[in-house]
Amino acid sequence: MTSRSTRHQARRRSQHRRVKRIAIGTAVVVAIAGFNGPALYGFASAKYHDYEINRPEYKAAKGHWQIVDVPEKYRINTIHAALLNTGKVLLVAGSGNDAKNFAAKSFRTVLWDPAKNTFKNIPTPNDLFCSGHNQLPDGKLLVAGGTQRYETLKGDVKKAGGLMLLYNENPDRAKMIKKGTRFTGRENGKTFISQKAVNLPPAKKVKDPDTGEVGTEASVTRVYAEAEREGREYQTGTQDKYTVSGLTGSWKQNVYGIAQKMSFDKKDFQGIKDAYEFDPVAERYLTVDPMHEARWYPTQVTLQDGRVLTVSGLDDIGQVVPGKNEVFDPKTKKWHYLPDTRFFPTYPGLHLIGENRLFYSGTTAGYGPADKGRKPGIWNIETNEFTEIPGMSDPDVLETAMSVPLPPTQSRKFMVQGGGGVGESPTSSSKTRIVDLKDEEPRFRDGPDLYDKVRYPSSVILPDDTVLTTNGSGQYRGKSDSNVLKAALYDPKANAYEEAAAPLVGRNYHSGGLLLPDGRVMTFGSDSLYADKANTKPGQFDQRIEIYTPPYLNKGKKQPDLRDAGESRRTVEVGDRVSFRSEDADSLEKLRLVRPGSFTHVTNVEQSSVALKMTKSGDGKVTTTIPDDPSLVTPGWWMVFAVDGDGIPSKARWIKVEVDPTAAHATVTAQDPE
Repeated sequence: MTSRSTRHQARRRSQHRRVKRIAIGTAVVVAIAGFNGPALYGFASAKYHDYEINRPEYKAAKGHWQIVDVPEKYRINTIHAALLNTGKVLLVAGSGNDAKNFAAKSFRTVLWDPAKNTFKNIPTPNDLFCSGHNQLPDGKLLVAGGTQRYETLKGDVKKAGGLMLLYNENPDRAKMIKKGTRFTGRENGKTFISQKAVNLPPAKKVKDPDTGEVGTEASVTRVYAEAEREGREYQTGTQDKYTVSGLTGSWKQNVYGIAQKMSFDKKDFQGIKDAYEFDPVAERYLTVDPMHEARWYPTQVTLQDGRVLTVSGLDDIGQVVPGKNEVFDPKTKKWHYLPDTRFFPTYPGLHLIGENRLFYSGTTAGYGPADKGRKPGIWNIETNEFTEIPGMSDPDVLETAMSVPLPPTQSRKFMVQGGGGVGESPTSSSKTRIVDLKDEEPRFRDGPDLYDKVRYPSSVILPDDTVLTTNGSGQYRGKSDSNVLKAALYDPKANAYEEAAAPLVGRNYHSGGLLLPDGRVMTFGSDSLYADKANTKPGQFDQRIEIYTPPYLNKGKKQPDLRDAGESRRTVEVGDRVSFRSEDADSLEKLRLVRPGSFTHVTNVEQSSVALKMTKSGDGKVTTTIPDDPSLVTPGWWMVFAVDGDGIPSKARWIKVEVDPTAAHATVTAQDPE
């Protein structure tokens, strides 16, 4: 039994501690008050926020963000980022949306090792700004397209220019027209100059079915031409026929140009045909055959046999490629057209969902008419049939929206998040729309709203089957200081978002995110048009990289062990069994096969997390089978994550999946999720 005296002493000690805490708190407030007015509250708020986000309990619930220390010589305007099978991340700027860099031919690529936080500058062969890219079966990254010329806004155009159609009526020979060739109007007498070299194919020989006589049909080639001098007097308003300088003999009659209008209208960006493979082992770009079409803002998708479909983009005169889609064969390094055309606006959200079948989410990233090629649906590239999918809410607000396959990918469910109106529209959306493609009649249905109305949200699938969505801006390119510093974790099973820690860096246009092999997420880029609410101060590209450590890595527990088994192979085929070893095998609950990301312009179309069935033996051996579906597990390098009962993933193990060419063309059925 406690004595009265003892209880009295305890109360005295308690009162003393309470008084001491009050005194200390008062002293802190008094000291802070010396800052006076708004500074008092701003300082206190910032200090408290810093304290709050660094509490272990907060990190375990919401995760944690940290800015990467990038040495100045490696800071670039990262437009594109891709995770390579070496664990390094390729950061590509090209000219970085900087016309001065473009004029100086200053094109940048940096290779970053997130495990060691080391960087390396990579020689960049061309302006790969706004190219397309995707993972190839051998581990290289295909990078195709980029920038031939920058846009010029209407008020800044100094020289009249436009489309020149060049005709060749010679059926026997092609003709090369060099860059700088002069075209002079026969009626208007005005001269315009070719801005690039073009090859004019021979004319076609055509037989008249009635008379049997053989005639010719001139070949037609487009080129962009500009007036030789500045001034309004050089513009034209009517069609004219143009002679081509430097021609002799019969070429003077056989080759000519026709232009409708040479004006001071806005000049759009123009694309290039060039294509490259980046070798992650040699750490350099390798030139491959160019595409048939120039492309700026194209989407690239790996097909079930390892070939690559390339779609849309602005061409070499600044127009959206008119439905001419082509395929790259990584074995021959050659391109060929699909037999039929289908039009999409630029950077369309296309995802492989079966043999030669792609889901088009309706999302795009910026160029194309508002009333063409924007309805979501399923496209069969073999038959060219397109089946529209109804039910999309905010259907006119899908530009700069994000589409992501919900994990596990076998579910064939997709989510479309946020988005904005076409062009520089101030409209944005907080909608999420979900479609189950396994339904007999697929239809979009609204999911829970995002954290805000945003364009440019970045979404990354995590190994624990949640989806991190972060950032974006309420208006086009963050206008009116509309960057949204929020993030959320979506659980597909619960169909619900949970608030995540707020990112430290605002990100809008030219931003993105990637899952790293250790289970963290990196985010990059942001290209605000203005830096103030009044839209008077030009914005600057944010070159910072930020790392998000999800809640599962803040629980005070080590990541589960996963390593190669002695008899395991790093190269397997679909349908093969593969084994790993783990000291924590008893605690493991699932395995996930995750495709390394390749992100640009709200587009990461090959992002995927496939559920693997798992068996465990008493000696710590973990065995699984790669799903026998090359449209689900496309050929190439993948990461394998083991996830324990607390949702904590291991560090990834890399495996290379190969596909039997005969199986890749067979009819396959998607494996059901666990």
